[in-house]
Amino acid sequence: LDELLEFYDYPAEHWQHLRTTNPIESTFATVRHRTKITKSPGSRAAGLAMAFKLIEAAQDRWRAVNGPHLVALVRAGATFTRGQLVERPDDHHQPEAA
Repeated sequence: LDELLEFYDYPAEHWQHLRTTNPIESTFATVRHRTKITKSPGSRAAGLAMAFKLIEAAQDRWRAVNGPHLVALVRAGATFTRGQLVERPDDHHQPEAA
């Protein structure tokens, strides 16, 4: 259960990004589609170069992260509870929301 609900320990703005695998799937769908059309990239090096260039071009269409200013806080180890930043993690006597 802890692993399933772990995304609540991140900013609420980031929940949409954490619950989806679409960025990974859509990026590699482009590479997979192009590889099928060309039948074979030839060598391994040519295949890697083609995949790199396709992914590089695809990143121009990627959606930005919600709450980008919170990424630095997450990386610094800030504590979030129910998607809200906990200013003082030692203070356990916060009032409950109604």
